[in-house]
Amino acid sequence: MESLMPILASIFIGLGVISVLIGALGLIRLPDVYSRIHAAGIIDTAGVAFFILGMICLSGWSLVTVKLILIGIFLFFTSPISGHAIARVAHLKGIAPHGRDLTATATKTSNTKKKTAKKKAAKKKTTKTIATKTKGRAS
Repeated sequence: MESLMPILASIFIGLGVISVLIGALGLIRLPDVYSRIHAAGIIDTAGVAFFILGMICLSGWSLVTVKLILIGIFLFFTSPISGHAIARVAHLKGIAPHGRDLTATATKTSNTKKKTAKKKAAKKKTTKTIATKTKGRAS
C-alpha cells in the first residue's frame, strides 16, 4: 500500500500539470474575456484540485492533510464566485463576447417565417376568392 501512494500522487500531480497547461494555453489563445474566464476556471478547479489530491496522497493522514482539504474546500467555493464577478463586471462595462451573434440569426429566422406565413395567408385568400367567383358563375 505504501508503494501505491507515490504512484497515485504522481498520477494526480501529472493530471494537475496537464490541466494547468491546457488552461494556460486557453488564456493565451482564446479571443475574449468571457472565454478566458472559462480557461482560468479550468486552472483553478481541475488543476489545483489534482495538485491538492496528489499532495494529500504524499502527506498521509496528518494535520497537513486536514489543511489541504480545507484549502480545497475554500477554492471550490471561491473560484466560481470570482469567475462570476469578473464576467459580471465585463458585462456591465459593455464588453461584447467575440463570436456569432445568435440574436441576429434568430430575428432573421423569425422574419423569414413571418413572411412565409403571410404569403401562405395571401395565397389562401386568393384561392378562396377564385373559388367564390367560380361558384357564382356556375350557378
